[in-house]
Amino acid sequence: MSSWAIVALVAIVIWGIVESIRARAGIITDEDGNQKIAPREDGRTAAELEAARAELADLKERVKVLERIATDGNSGDARERARIASEIEALRGLPALKKEQSE
Repeated sequence: MSSWAIVALVAIVIWGIVESIRARAGIITDEDGNQKIAPREDGRTAAELEAARAELADLKERVKVLERIATDGNSGDARERARIASEIEALRGLPALKKEQSE
């Protein structure tokens, strides 16, 4: 095998590897030789998918907060804290009433 044949064979292998990497990345070449990102099977672009992922993460965080609000206010400890807080507020109001009555 001549050295030119080996060089040609190596060049073809390298070209094949580069094209397979481009295909996995979604880069295609049109008729005019311009490279662009191929549309995905579901029709979305990479930016739209990233925006959808960010929105999904935001919504998951909101659901966690809502679950915490819904469950924390209904627990026995939360009701006990609310009862104690209302008793404290009621006791704070008692001395003020006695002072007003004495005046």
